[in-house]
Amino acid sequence: MAVVEQNKSMPASGSWLTTELKALFQIREFNVLLALVAVGIGISMFTPYFFTTDNLMGVFRAFSLTAIMSIGMVLVIITGGIDLSVGSAMGLSSLITALCFAANLPMPVAIAAGLFVGLLFGLTNGVLITVIGLPPFIATLGTLSIGRGMMYMITHGVPVTPDTPDSFAVLGQGYIGLVPVPVVIMLVLMVAFAIIMRRTRFGRYIYATGGNENAARLSGVKVNAIKLSVYMISSTIAALAGVIGFSRYLSAEPASGFGSELDVIAAAAIGGASLSGGIGSVSGAVIGAALVGVIGNGVVLLNINTYAQQAITGGVILIAVSMDVLRNKFFGGRA
Repeated sequence: MAVVEQNKSMPASGSWLTTELKALFQIREFNVLLALVAVGIGISMFTPYFFTTDNLMGVFRAFSLTAIMSIGMVLVIITGGIDLSVGSAMGLSSLITALCFAANLPMPVAIAAGLFVGLLFGLTNGVLITVIGLPPFIATLGTLSIGRGMMYMITHGVPVTPDTPDSFAVLGQGYIGLVPVPVVIMLVLMVAFAIIMRRTRFGRYIYATGGNENAARLSGVKVNAIKLSVYMISSTIAALAGVIGFSRYLSAEPASGFGSELDVIAAAAIGGASLSGGIGSVSGAVIGAALVGVIGNGVVLLNINTYAQQAITGGVILIAVSMDVLRNKFFGGRA
């Protein structure tokens, strides 16, 4: 009799497995990672070149800048905001860095100047949103246009290609072992900000601000300071991507960064960040950027019309967000 009672108290193995799988599929990052693996396997079935070391490192390098910017973007989105100016921050920081080299300034000064441009973008966005009270969409759309206009005013549509030291080129062109330096920077930032978001008070305050701003304020969270901080972080990280991009090509194009804000927002959305705030993760955003990058690589390897890439990416965004909404509706999701 005791044996019977013990068996009744123990969950059936099938029931336990179902419960664990359900819990696993409710994790947003797992779903995006699963989609990334599925897309990679699908591409490899049609071409033998996808799973080669050179191609994979090339893919990682290609999406690394988008992934780097998505790390800052997801922080903004978690607070319930949006930053449309990251493309302009990236492009203008690249240009200012190039102009500093053209003026024969030392490399540390040139890099610092480029990063400072991003800091100014973030500070301007943060003040417009928290002090003036502008909606994030309007504030960052305005700074996007200002930054883009300044780039064309400064360059008159002509690329800036100064002489740079070989040590600077390592930032965008170098390798650590088999791994490109931009990918190493991406991974370091991903780990650092993942720890910040999950293990620090600042990270918890970011989630609290996006989850329920009024409740967070009543709990003692300095909501405006949090918002100002995440916009400054987002633009500074975008500026870092601009400096790395200039280091890779050694030429600052007037259209640098144009439209990249859409790819960055797409990466965060595909990675499970909720545009209404309160939900998202750094690792999810990076995996989302990887998925977009793998799709782009597949388009090239399979000789698909490159103009179809945006349409395919748009479809992936709609599918990813729709699945997220449906999962929340029927099962409930986990951040």
